[in-house]
Amino acid sequence: MVDACVIRRRTGETTDPTTGEVTPTYAQVYSGKCRVQTRNIATQSSNVGQQRVDLFTSELQLPIEVVDVLVNDVVEVTDSLDPALVGHSMRVTNLAYGTHKTARRLPLQEITS
Repeated sequence: MVDACVIRRRTGETTDPTTGEVTPTYAQVYSGKCRVQTRNIATQSSNVGQQRVDLFTSELQLPIEVVDVLVNDVVEVTDSLDPALVGHSMRVTNLAYGTHKTARRLPLQEITS
């Protein structure tokens, strides 16, 4: 694994007393090496109200020792051999376990809005 990512979990929110703007707060769960792979070429599209929403499915691969990641944690790629990946934010959609696995492989959904 030659890419790097940071995984954060939403812990709450803060409200600016002057503007009333609500900002989510996050705690870092993991920072280190990873690999992002597209699991399939097709995208899934659905209509939400009057707006089309495209869902891109990818897979996050982490060292098998990483056990603290949960569904809905946010992954941000911080370094990659593919410069187009850097800065992308994705959400963990499921967990995977297995006796003979050599890496932790987690499905992701790209956050596009």
